[in-house]
Amino acid sequence: MFLSSILHAHAQELFSGMTVKGCYQFRVTRNSELNVEEDEVKNLRTALQGELRHRQYGEAVRLEIADTCPPHMEEFLLNQFNLERRDIFRVDGPVNLVRLMSVPDLVDRPDLKFASFTPTLPEVLRKKSGLLAAIRKGDILLHHPYQSFQPVIDLLHIAATDPQVVAIKMTVYRTGTESALMESLIMAARAGKQVTVVVELMARFDEEANISWASRLEDAGAHVVYGVYGYKVHAKMLMVVRREEGALRRYVHLGTGNYHPRTARLYTDFGLLTCNEEIASDVNDIFVQITGLGRANQLSHLLQSPFSLHPTMMALIEREADHARAGKPARIIAKMNSLLEPQVIQALYSASQAGVQIQLIVRGVCALRPGVPGVSDNISVRSIVGRFLEHTRVFYFLNEGAEDVFIASADWMGRNFFRRIETCTPILDARLKKRVIREGLRLYLTDNTNTWEMLADGSYRRKTGRGRSRAAQAELLVEYSEEQK
Repeated sequence: MFLSSILHAHAQELFSGMTVKGCYQFRVTRNSELNVEEDEVKNLRTALQGELRHRQYGEAVRLEIADTCPPHMEEFLLNQFNLERRDIFRVDGPVNLVRLMSVPDLVDRPDLKFASFTPTLPEVLRKKSGLLAAIRKGDILLHHPYQSFQPVIDLLHIAATDPQVVAIKMTVYRTGTESALMESLIMAARAGKQVTVVVELMARFDEEANISWASRLEDAGAHVVYGVYGYKVHAKMLMVVRREEGALRRYVHLGTGNYHPRTARLYTDFGLLTCNEEIASDVNDIFVQITGLGRANQLSHLLQSPFSLHPTMMALIEREADHARAGKPARIIAKMNSLLEPQVIQALYSASQAGVQIQLIVRGVCALRPGVPGVSDNISVRSIVGRFLEHTRVFYFLNEGAEDVFIASADWMGRNFFRRIETCTPILDARLKKRVIREGLRLYLTDNTNTWEMLADGSYRRKTGRGRSRAAQAELLVEYSEEQK
């Protein structure tokens, strides 16, 4: 039973000596943007702390009311919150469905719940050789949540306690109020290691947690950098520098998701563990750029926003279009959270008209319209809505059979290309490349259970397949479980 239902039933008792004529639910959504002008404050952390206290009093932007609410009460609420009629939404039922999130834990009905699962470890990490030795043998791909996030936690813990490790560098966007990763960084700083942490204080709704971690890291002696002026640092990078055989070796983790162990159980993401010297050098150059002055050097493999990511994506799309015009097979498959950037959309339209087969897997907002005659005949768009939140960013270009594959922290949106620090990593290992293509893309293109297809008018239709039902997330859960056995 909802608490609001009890209040409805007993509203008369709350107002002694008065007559209650009606009782109606409403909910106000407020603007959560923090009004901080970076160029006008000397201490961004202090300024943000002041603004956070006023977030709940932000300007109202939406009003939800029960569908039983009479017109005169609707008018009263609109006036109180200075809203227009277009800002009001009538709701049949509870105005805040988030209240239902606690219900599954209260009900003992396993037949109505997803079966529990235990994330697995890559085979190479199930051996006794140790994590660092395994990375030295070759790149390791982690596919969350099917595979455990623990190797990333272990890498930081090893780095914090290993006397041969001299430096750790990491970006933090969202990590939560409790984090073994951050505790390891604090431990490393206290042990006298050079610890540099780029903390993005402007991560929406995580500002308070990030401010707290930044303060604790500074107290422990870590070098804390609050991002880059005018840009959010959204890249997911971790680098460990270790003395080995008279030289320094760099171990790197690059991911599509946040360093957040809890969401690593709920979101789909890829992470790459490598000590490839050229990739490690690129990561080091980006850290130097973020924590110092000047632009990063020319990178060997990584693409970076706001510099090389957008022009490279545009060039790769155009290259596929050139192949199609020459009569060669041409294909693009891209998976992301949102697709909004106008230049990329226009380039995809042009590529479609040239004959490139384009398959897009976009979980959220997509401004491109597929299947429009003469414009996007060769483009399909689908959204996967299943047990896990699809968060992976994967970009595939056929390239005459060479198959260029990238994993990225960035969606194809203006903010990711031009207003954030992002990284996009090529998958160089042929074996891992096949895995990313199959697990991150092709399985989702065969899904006929959790797929919604976008139509030319922008609406969505649930896909119902003939024959055997297929669900990419469920198949991956089974495959990884069987592999572990």
